[in-house]
Amino acid sequence: MSRLPTATAMNHPQNSAIVYLVGAGPGDPGLITIRGAECLSRADLVLYDYLVNPAILRYARPTAELICLGGHRFQRVMAQEEINARMVEAARTGRSVVRLKGGDPDVFGRTATETHALLAAGIRYETVPGVTAALAVAGYAGIPITHADYSSAVALVTGHERQDKKGPPLDYEALAEFPGTLIFYMGVTTARQWSEALIRRGKSAETPVAVVRRCSWTDQQDFRCTLGTVADEIFARKLRPPAVIVIGEVVGLAAEQSWFTARPLFATRVLVTRPRDQAENLVTSLTELGADVLVQPAIEISPPTDWAAVDRALLGLEHYDWLVFSSSNGVRMLLERLMQIGGDLRRLGKLKLAAIGPGTADALRRYCLRADIIPSEYRAEALAESLAPDAQGQRFLLARASRGREVLAEDLRAAGATVDQIVVYRSSDVDHPEPQIADALASGRIHWVTVTSSAIATSVVRMFGASLRKARIASISPITSGVLRRLGFVPAVEATRYTIDGLVEAILRDREPPDAA
Repeated sequence: MSRLPTATAMNHPQNSAIVYLVGAGPGDPGLITIRGAECLSRADLVLYDYLVNPAILRYARPTAELICLGGHRFQRVMAQEEINARMVEAARTGRSVVRLKGGDPDVFGRTATETHALLAAGIRYETVPGVTAALAVAGYAGIPITHADYSSAVALVTGHERQDKKGPPLDYEALAEFPGTLIFYMGVTTARQWSEALIRRGKSAETPVAVVRRCSWTDQQDFRCTLGTVADEIFARKLRPPAVIVIGEVVGLAAEQSWFTARPLFATRVLVTRPRDQAENLVTSLTELGADVLVQPAIEISPPTDWAAVDRALLGLEHYDWLVFSSSNGVRMLLERLMQIGGDLRRLGKLKLAAIGPGTADALRRYCLRADIIPSEYRAEALAESLAPDAQGQRFLLARASRGREVLAEDLRAAGATVDQIVVYRSSDVDHPEPQIADALASGRIHWVTVTSSAIATSVVRMFGASLRKARIASISPITSGVLRRLGFVPAVEATRYTIDGLVEAILRDREPPDAA
């Protein structure tokens, strides 16, 4: 066995950066540790395994170089020697590197090979543990891998042992007699060899077995069988890696269905088309219900090309009676601009505030402001109707997007109000979707497309065209639905409450059996 360099060798004079060997967990992006996310946020270079959920890469900073190392179904897999060289080279040039691994770096993750290379080169490193698949199985498939009556020990076993390893081969007789739970990693393609080896050494063919594929992913699969049938079951189901295989009496203690796969939107793929910085609430709600959520913004929100008109209005706020917001974007852009030109919330003084809906009202509350009026229906007509009785002789300032309907201003003027409008943000269409999302929609691998505004409706139809017919469309309001219908696309569901929560409720109602209460 070769001797590792001592820790003092890491004090290399050329070393000004560090390599983080980070465990990403088994798949669910929520299972990466806080420390792992911190390391990603600092990295200049991220070298990640194909088993890492791409959603975890959102923790990386936008300027980071992201390189997938390949794997199952990839045309090219980066050799271990090349991975080592990439890490060392990047660190020597002063770059911070994250080597992002599925599960835990030190559980069948070849970390020792990589740390040996880093130590030999005098590169500082830190290992950040992750949740390994064997532990995730307990939480996400409901299998208690230890139990006071049945299993006081757990053995993690490779199902793909190197023939040229320097140590002794696996002792299947000892494993057959192991007084606890066996968990095989990388054992799908070799199931017949290791299962028959265990049975030959005396382990009962009736021993309960659970196979859990893509544990904690939104397409997790699991099934139960026995040690004697596991190889045939894997072959019959054409099961592919990655999977872990749990062997022992504890398998029989699990419920038929785990909480994870019992969620109402489990294995449902939903496309969210809101701008990325506004998608979080919808993404979170859908994800917690089990959905596999993709994000493809249909529009982009940006500042006005010229702030002059907005600045003049902000400097003359005392001339208005009402400040009216028709979106949370308007709240954010206007109030941030007020701060940028040296003002603060005291400038709003005597103004009354109106918000088109609860989402816009929530945006105001983030600035410690409360809307005086929120209509019962969250649309421009209802807002105008709420304001109209007292509009005569009042001066209104409407903070709006660069495009949209004129109905609010027109109805208020008809009610006797003086109305000024200022464009506080630009709304522009995204030209092209990401190729993988366009392909998923065209091939029918997306079940729902959410549409949360008229502008998004127009842009989504332009981006995807006929491919939209391969999915069901969920619309947030009658106005949005009207735009979709005029463009030739009929929504499958429409929210009865014109909010993000209402949109999610509409999708859930559609999934209920027809005779459900």
